[in-house]
Amino acid sequence: MSYILEAQQVVKRYANHTALSGVSIQVPQGSIFGLLGPNGAGKTSLIRIINQITAPDEGSILLNGEPLQPKHIEWIGYLPEERGLYKKMKVGEQLLYLAQLKGMAKNQAIEQLKYWFIKFDIKEWWDKNVEDLSKGMQQKTQFIATIVHKPKLIILDEPFSGFDPINANLLKDEILQLKQEGSTIIFSTHRMESVEELCDHIALINKSKVVLAGEKKAVKNQFRDNTYTIEYQGTLLPATDLFEVLQYTTLDDNTTKAQLRLRPDVLPNAMLAAVIQQVELSSFHENIPSFNDIFIKVVGENANTIL
Repeated sequence: MSYILEAQQVVKRYANHTALSGVSIQVPQGSIFGLLGPNGAGKTSLIRIINQITAPDEGSILLNGEPLQPKHIEWIGYLPEERGLYKKMKVGEQLLYLAQLKGMAKNQAIEQLKYWFIKFDIKEWWDKNVEDLSKGMQQKTQFIATIVHKPKLIILDEPFSGFDPINANLLKDEILQLKQEGSTIIFSTHRMESVEELCDHIALINKSKVVLAGEKKAVKNQFRDNTYTIEYQGTLLPATDLFEVLQYTTLDDNTTKAQLRLRPDVLPNAMLAAVIQQVELSSFHENIPSFNDIFIKVVGENANTIL
């Protein structure tokens, strides 16, 4: 697997506070990479280092296998959580200026901006001042500024902030399209449902350290606990050599919903066969943890152990 970005044992200190303590991550080429963590965990410090706003005190960042250099600024598109548009400038004038800062020729920038203005159906915004736009409209404007120069690496920090559900879905579609076209996206968010939907790999930072990382499915598999939910009619034994029943709930239609845990080394098919002999089964599925559950569990477990 090739990596577009690698952080190697990155340390960042501010006065008496250590924001990053030996942080290492690998972002696969062409992926959507979720950079997760609670407020104050160190995510923003890492993003600022990648964008060369600050520098690490120790460790290194590699981009396409090269040590991070000033030339790499043009390879990156960055949408910060705190928006940074010039309120008094006209939208088109500002986007043209920002595109040229990223190394685009004026004619090329105008052509690309026209494409995005037509795609987002915002042609009438070109001569409006930024201050006259709603928060969501400003967010769209800054998203265009982030991707207009076709960066190899796109960093999105809480990209759905300020969007209604319709425009949030529009942005999700664009993110997936950018990935399909070959861009790599680092996606920093507190919205775990977006992680479930969009991300291929994740890294969870808590109290300055990476506490969980890997491919999304593999990470979820780490937290499987051999529990299953079934719905049935009849009477189920509370425990057998194959499983134990953790809880029952009676539903309105005389159906019972129960959570079962397999005994060690028992296969699901064996449990299923035993259940079918006892009751009339209507549904059966494994309880796969959500990323919201995983986030809470890992951050909670590390609350008193990570210094």
